[in-house]
Order: sequence, then structure tokens, then C-alpha cells
Amino acid sequence: MQSGFTVSLNEMIYLPLFFYRMKVVSGQMISRWIISCITTAYGVVQITPPQKLMAHLMRAQEPSVAFLSNVSILDICRAARPTTPLSVGTIVPPPRPASRPKISTGKLSGINEIPRPFSPPLTSNSSPPPIAPLARAESISSISSSASLSAANTPTVGVSRGPSPVTLGNQDTLPVAVAFTESVNAYFKGADPTKCIVKITGDMTVSFPSGIIKVFTSNPSPAVLCFRVKNTSKLEQILPNAQLVYSDQSQSDSSTKDFWMNMQAVTVYLKKLSEQNPSASYYNVDVLKYQVSSNGIQSTPLNLATYWKCNASTTDVRVDYKYNPESMTVPSMLSNIQVVVPVDGGVTNMQSLPPAKWNAEQMKAFWKISGISEKSENGGSGSLRAKFDLLEGPSKPATLAVQFISEGSTLSGVDVELVGTGYRLSLVKRRFATGRYMADC
Repeated sequence: MQSGFTVSLNEMIYLPLFFYRMKVVSGQMISRWIISCITTAYGVVQITPPQKLMAHLMRAQEPSVAFLSNVSILDICRAARPTTPLSVGTIVPPPRPASRPKISTGKLSGINEIPRPFSPPLTSNSSPPPIAPLARAESISSISSSASLSAANTPTVGVSRGPSPVTLGNQDTLPVAVAFTESVNAYFKGADPTKCIVKITGDMTVSFPSGIIKVFTSNPSPAVLCFRVKNTSKLEQILPNAQLVYSDQSQSDSSTKDFWMNMQAVTVYLKKLSEQNPSASYYNVDVLKYQVSSNGIQSTPLNLATYWKCNASTTDVRVDYKYNPESMTVPSMLSNIQVVVPVDGGVTNMQSLPPAKWNAEQMKAFWKISGISEKSENGGSGSLRAKFDLLEGPSKPATLAVQFISEGSTLSGVDVELVGTGYRLSLVKRRFATGRYMADC
């Protein structure tokens, strides 16, 4: 202290040495006392010069005290004080507690996301949060396999961004995909367009990821899936699946129709599909069937006209075709085209252009064309010709058949959007194909 109070270190040490010589205290106690005195003196009193201290210690003639003669006062004081002296008033903070338990280094070797269950906890009664109205589907593509009520590993064949079976949290909207598949049936009579008969039908299929079954079964009241079919002005009739789908019969707008699904019935149906095919990633549900109004030959994607010339020894056949982009909402390529022409009369030889294949067992000629579109030669117009040599002629003109498919477009132009919350439209696929597509001379 700075008060002027001064204590001689000699006086502080003489008394304990006296008690030691009188056999009152032990040498160990004397040593502790001396260290305490020196430590105290370092901080609060004036220190006796080292020479005097060493002399006092040597007079003790006791090993437990005399060992200090080889240690300086500074060393003793350093041993008795903290390594780094603190200023007056400083408080040493306690060690910071660990903010989280230690994790073994094995778990830190990479970043692994903890998978979330697809379905919400059974104790959770919260419904999915509202979502903004869907301006468009996340992706729009086409389908390449017909939809059916049976379970399938994927809703379509080919690469697409369909509803992925990834796990979802209980706050996520559930992904569903929609597929429009249309079938065009046509009958052409000779080269007269007025005699063309056309019928176009379609199906709307909703594809659910397999994980959604767990969501439905764990929630007694899942969000109702509501959807609106748009651009329905060209539809003559719409038939919803009566077991699964409800419709609003009071709607007066001819261009849109609203529907919603019976979620209890849908859950039962999906569970049945899951039992039949538990390894499937997706399950397809047929929700609507519809018929499209047609305008004769103008509604056919590929116009046809056939000509036959039959003699006793030969038969000549010509098939004219023409691509019709106006029949589609979005012109798309016709692919996998096959034309089949039956010829009787005992065919012994065939000459054709472009080359065709003759099947003697079926007595049919087969032409295959990879694709026809506006970009094809002559804008998608052409002719198939063949001459057949006969052994038992003449032939009788027969009805030929044509097959093709088209991805990415429909003949009706129908579209869909989801209404309400709880679901998101992850994919819309469009496709049309031939049903019975025939031509006579």
C-alpha cells in the first residue's frame, strides 16, 4: 500500500524462527510462513533487501528453511503468484460452457442432410400453408405411354421432371403430375374429304408419388385436391370418375370446369394399388374422360387418300398423305408412323417406293416412317406406292390402317391448373395417338 506503513521482513521472520528453535513449530510450518511473508511483502509492504533475508535464513540452520538460500525472493514470489498478474479490480471470467455437445470426428467427415419424413407427425394437425395461385406448372412436357388405372413405376416412359418420390416435410406442398392422353379415330373414304368420319376422345390422369399414401393415411382429413380444366370449349362431353371425382354442375362458363377429389376414396384406391405393386414409385389414377368435337377431315393430324387398281395378275396401290398442323393446338411431329396395307390374290412379288416390307403370312405390306412434320419434305406431304404380282388375282381393295403418336400437344387444347392449397402441379404431359385410323378406296 502507499500509506507509508512499513514492516521489516526481518521482524516477520525472526518470530517464527524463534518458535522453531523452541521446538514449538516444525520446519515445514516455518517454511510456509516465510513464503507467505515474502508473498505478502511483494504486494503490500516494502521488501527487506535480499542480502539480509539470506542471512536470516542461513542462521536458522534447518534444512526446511535453509533450502531457501538457493532461491531468490523474486523466484519465491513468482511461485506464489499467478503467472500473469492482474491489475486491481480485474475479475477472471469463468470458462465458456460448450454451446453444443461434442460430435465425434467421424460424423464431421461430410455434410449429410438428415432425412425428413414424407408424412407429417401423427400428432400434428396442422394443414399445409397456403400457396400462391399457380401461374404455370413447374414444367410442361409430353407423355409417351398411355395412362391407366393400374399402378406403374413411372407415369410415363422417358426422362421427365415428374413428381419425385423425395421426402417432404409436413409444411411442404404435395407434388402431383397430370397427363392428357387423346386418341384420334378416323375413317377416310377415297379422296372425298366430306366422307371423312372423325372421333376424338381423351383421358386425364393424375399421378401420385408413392410417398403420398403415407401422408393421406396419417392425416384423417388431408387437403382436398381441387383442379380446374381449362379450354373446354371444344369438348362435347366430360365424364369424371364417379367413384373418385366430384364436379360443379352449376358452372355456366363453357371454357372451364372445376372438379375436386374424394380424398377418402382416393386414399383407399391408392392403398389398393400399393398393395398390388408395393415397389412402384408412382400410381396413376384416371380422373376424367372426355370427347372432343371434330370438324371432319380438318380435325385429323394426317389426311389420307387411297387408290387401288386391280387386275388379274397385278395390283397397284397408292396412298397419299398430308400433314395437317391446324388440327393441333401446338403443331408437333407425328412419329413412329406405320402404314399397313392388306393385299390378297396370292402375292408373289412386291415393288414399292419408298421401300416396304411384305409379310407373306399376314398378306400385308408394311411401310414405316420415322416422322412427319411441317419441316418434312413438301411440308409433310407424300405418297406410298406399291405394285404386287399375283398368282390368284385379282385382289379385292381392302381397308388400310395407320398408326402414329405425337408428344407435347393435344388435339383438344385442354389444360389444367390446381385450385386451392396443399398441392403443387409438378408436371403436365400431353400426347395423342391413333385409335382406329383407317382408309378405304
